[in-house]
Amino acid sequence: MKTTKPGKQRKKLYQDPLHKRYRRFSAPLSPDLKSSHNTNSIPVRAGDTVRIMRGDYRGFEGKVTRVDRKEYRVFVEGVTREKVDGSTAFIPIHPSKVMITRLNLGDKWRREILKRKGGVAEEAKLAKEEIVEETKEEPPKKKRKRRKRAKKKAAQSGGT
Repeated sequence: MKTTKPGKQRKKLYQDPLHKRYRRFSAPLSPDLKSSHNTNSIPVRAGDTVRIMRGDYRGFEGKVTRVDRKEYRVFVEGVTREKVDGSTAFIPIHPSKVMITRLNLGDKWRREILKRKGGVAEEAKLAKEEIVEETKEEPPKKKRKRRKRAKKKAAQSGGT
């Protein structure tokens, strides 16, 4: 966090553009997903299956139907309330109050994000192994040094 002042944090919360609000939609992953993807949390998207961890609907599991970035709320399938006129309305839930149990990996960008976030430890191990193998197989080639050329000064104009 860049600032410690609560007023500035609230201001940022209300005035951030929608593309920056995406980061605040992070929700923790279930223990199974944590171990398999090697990451603790990821922003919620429509199509994810979540379990509600707080409130009246605690323990309910359903699919996210809509994400409202303007109000910082997600809408879960099956979490509805009957209105006075008889119609049903979805109940908005804050993304920090849910836990992701199944990820929607239909988007290649999301798979790349997971690889980047969670694959750091694995990639580091692989990179070290590759470096060790490369040094054993071939000796490194010497690089030729290049001479630096002197820059020619542009002819100065006569002035005014």
